[in-house]
Amino acid sequence: MFENVEFANPQFFWLLLLLPLAILWYFLKRKQEVASLRISSIKGFTVKSIISKLRPLLFVLRLLALAAIITALARPQTEDISTRTKTTKGIDIVMAIDVSSSMLAKDLKPDRLTALKKVAADFIKKRPNDRIGLVAYAGESYTKTPITSDKTIVLSALRQITHGELEDGTAIGMGLATSVNRLKESKAISKVIILLTDGVNNSGFIEPSTAADLAVEFGIKTYTIGLGTNGNALSPIAYNRDGSFRFGMRQVEIDEKLLEEIASATGGKYFRATDNEKLEEIYDEINKLEKTEIEEFKYYKYDEKFRPLVLLAGVLLLLEWGLRSSIFKSFI
Repeated sequence: MFENVEFANPQFFWLLLLLPLAILWYFLKRKQEVASLRISSIKGFTVKSIISKLRPLLFVLRLLALAAIITALARPQTEDISTRTKTTKGIDIVMAIDVSSSMLAKDLKPDRLTALKKVAADFIKKRPNDRIGLVAYAGESYTKTPITSDKTIVLSALRQITHGELEDGTAIGMGLATSVNRLKESKAISKVIILLTDGVNNSGFIEPSTAADLAVEFGIKTYTIGLGTNGNALSPIAYNRDGSFRFGMRQVEIDEKLLEEIASATGGKYFRATDNEKLEEIYDEINKLEKTEIEEFKYYKYDEKFRPLVLLAGVLLLLEWGLRSSIFKSFI
């Protein structure tokens, strides 16, 4: 009955300090409760009764009743909390991912694309109230997943992204334009593109500056990420006879000026990720910069538990009165 019970008025428990005083008073005054008779001898009085020895039971019953009343005044109660959340500012996000062959470079572990997919998956899981879509691009681009609130679909599509789906190259303008196309009809208050690349724009028929102008026109903020270590990286440089890649050291070339211009024009920010840890930090920072405003409503339901205590006190007092008026009547 009293599992997970809290007390609304715990200050009433200070009244329990009266109980030791009452016990002390009882032991000091108990002999004055009955009339005394002085006689020279008790010989001839052979009647023995246990009832007189049980007389303190009346005081115990009254004490227990008082303790029950004090506990009832403290208002024991259980609390049931139900929560409802309301998203007051939704964000639609498109993640544009470079899947060119250079994304297989091994300066991030185990390679750039695998490291990105892991960090991007963590980012998606941290955005439960937003809609997210995926765009993949290399020499051209396509929509892997339209913006959706179903994170299971997005995470599954992210796992399926791999090199070789598109003609090789780096069409930054195409990747950005496709992302804008996915968001231009969005009714969300905030629209965001996270564009990641590890190279320079060398493919596609849409200039990155043109795609950036489209993003500005539709009020879409773009965060750009340049992925790759400084200097040289172990990257694919040719094909072996069996179709696999041959790796060798190659200069890391990222058009950071272009990425900075895109981010600045659209109100976003440019980041450079040179290793796995830095990539994680960048997505964490973007996650903090683009916060969804959530209003939480809590409903409290209280179940009062003092009534059984009041009933118990009443029963104890009634029992004490009954015993005093019957069994103990001739002694008290």
